[in-house]
Amino acid sequence: MASNQKRRVGLLGGSFNPAHEGHLHISRLALDRLALDELWWLVSPLNPLKDADAMAPFAQRLDSARAVAARDTRIQVSDFEQKNESRYSIDTLTALKAEFPDHDFVWIIGADNLRQMPKWRHWSRIFRTVPIAVFPRAPYSLRALRGRAARRFRAAQLPGSASARLAGHRTPAWVMLQVPGHGQSATRLRRETGKN
Repeated sequence: MASNQKRRVGLLGGSFNPAHEGHLHISRLALDRLALDELWWLVSPLNPLKDADAMAPFAQRLDSARAVAARDTRIQVSDFEQKNESRYSIDTLTALKAEFPDHDFVWIIGADNLRQMPKWRHWSRIFRTVPIAVFPRAPYSLRALRGRAARRFRAAQLPGSASARLAGHRTPAWVMLQVPGHGQSATRLRRETGKN
């Protein structure tokens, strides 16, 4: 990488309650399809849209993320949100951009999050802060594309063929990737272990 070139970093936020193979699957696809140098898992101290009682302690979720991410050296697990007392994605993204001006970030979300994004604080600012890569997640993908966020930023949607150029792209910019899914989910894992 040339010295004047910014580092291309994917950001995958979530509760990781617990981390699992699906997170690893999406991360590896993102690294490849988005031509990223690395990917950070941002373990959320508390998701404002999720039930706190169903959440494992932060340290346990962080350890779970580190154990799964250890299988790929390009993935780094971060407690940035905990250290910065950040509860909202827009605050996290703004702080990351200020702290790492030599990085080009891409926000990685599932189609379920694209669909519910209008419930997030300052959600339209997120589109203007970083490019966004949306990964399919059954059964939400089609509904997400018809949802309020996708409709509002329809003109900023890039074709899937442009995904490798997303990092560093002028915002707003987003892409819906067509990639093979993965059957694992944190909800299913908690059900199977009786922790739901």
